[in-house]
Amino acid sequence: MRRRRKSYGAIPVLVVFVLGSALYYALALPGESAPMPLPAATAEESDLAASLEGDVRVLSVDIGVRNMQEPEALARAADWLETSWSAAGYEVEREAYEVGGAEVENLFVELRGDESPYEIVVVGAHYDSAEGTPGADDNASGVAALLALSRAFAGAPRRRTIRFVAFVNEEPPYFQTDAMGSLVHARGMAEAGANVTAMLSLETMAFFRDEGGTQSYPFPLSLFFPDTGTFLAFVADFGSRDLLHRSVATFRDASTLPSEGAALPGDMPGVDWSDHWSFWQAGYPGVMVTDTAPFRNPHYHEATDLPGELDYGRLARAVVGLERVVDDLAQGD
Repeated sequence: MRRRRKSYGAIPVLVVFVLGSALYYALALPGESAPMPLPAATAEESDLAASLEGDVRVLSVDIGVRNMQEPEALARAADWLETSWSAAGYEVEREAYEVGGAEVENLFVELRGDESPYEIVVVGAHYDSAEGTPGADDNASGVAALLALSRAFAGAPRRRTIRFVAFVNEEPPYFQTDAMGSLVHARGMAEAGANVTAMLSLETMAFFRDEGGTQSYPFPLSLFFPDTGTFLAFVADFGSRDLLHRSVATFRDASTLPSEGAALPGDMPGVDWSDHWSFWQAGYPGVMVTDTAPFRNPHYHEATDLPGELDYGRLARAVVGLERVVDDLAQGD
């Protein structure tokens, strides 16, 4: 009896199918990114841009380098955040903890939900800067966006509670250690049994460039995304894919700023590089909203990370879109 030869012809087809399915799962997003060129700014966006620039300059110029190596500046930043939130009508809570014998603080405010107050949407940004840098983009831009969003919602409750948090100690040497402010906060929420339905991490958000070659990526993402730094990025791990899709769909419906995003392995370079990582550790869904930091901004973690390098008009467009995102998440299904 003659044996039939085994056929391996289907294997390449299967490999292509599996890879294609994986790429689709990771990279496919709802809606269409806003086209370039940008339309003229609205009066609202122009006013918001001026306000955002003012807040960035306070943190990066008036206060400057702010971290545990510059404790007086770090304390001034915390005091300024409390003053800013108090002026918007919020009651500010300080979450103090000790690191190496010194006290540091997260600060947060809440807009309590009127129907489902125990379901919480967290919007956060770290207010410390890396050693030796004034941190205009990283992360005064994220803090400015955080303040702008909290002001937009002040006095107008949604169905769910919205918690706005300014985290300390995101930067090295505390990044992804027990001393990281967002990890302290996320663990505290988990221990209290908090139902966090979504977390948005506002990270390094205002550096944009139109020239080709201004945007890079970890391999192999450069094969799928543009090489111009014109867009706002939404980044998640696979466990937060649903939150990513909902956020991007809402943002694209509301903003004139181009957007890209992906759900990727959490250990891919850049994917877990902010405070959303801490919420993943606590079992909560989280998405980073970013200009992609070192993959675009040559001033990242340098003394040249100054407010004059940033584009406040595009940051304002980002905030307008994110306001709709936060509203959608806080209203819930």
